[in-house]
Amino acid sequence: MTKDVLVSISGHHIDIMAEPEDQVKALESGQDAIEVVTPASYYCRGGKHYILYDEVMEGMPGTIKNRIKITGTDSVEIVKSGLSSSHMIFEKNRKNLTYYRTPYGQMLVGVNTRNMEVSVEDDRINVQVDYELDVNHEPLADCKIRLDIVSKNSGEFSVLN
Repeated sequence: MTKDVLVSISGHHIDIMAEPEDQVKALESGQDAIEVVTPASYYCRGGKHYILYDEVMEGMPGTIKNRIKITGTDSVEIVKSGLSSSHMIFEKNRKNLTYYRTPYGQMLVGVNTRNMEVSVEDDRINVQVDYELDVNHEPLADCKIRLDIVSKNSGEFSVLN
C-alpha cells in the first residue's frame, strides 16, 4: 500500500425506535446512507494499519483530524480530534463506551460491535462493521459502516453502493 490513499466511508443508521416496516423501507431505499470520499495518508507500523485524514464540518471554521487504526481482523479504532473529539473502539462481540464531544455539547456513546470483517490486500483494505449505537445508555440505532481504503495509484477505486 502506498502512503497516498483514497478512503471511502459509507455508513447507514437505522432508528431502532421506528416501526419494523419503516426500518425495512429505510434499509432498502438507502435513504439514511451517508458516504464520504477523501484523500488520506496511510502507514503500517507494528502490523497495525493507520489511516489519517482531515474532515471539514459544513458551516463551521476549522477541521477534525481523524485517525483510523486497524489491528488484525478484530479491532478498529477511530480517533477524532479538533472541533469534535472521540475515541471509538470497535471490537467484535464487545461493547465500548466513549465520550463524544461536539461544538454543541458532550454525550456518552456506547458502541456494541456485533460483527466485523477486515480484508487486507496489497493495494486495498476493506472493513465492514455492524454495531448497535446508544447515547447516554439509551439505544439509538443499528448501524453499518464500510471503509474502503485504496492506494491512489492502483486505479481500482470506485464509489461504494
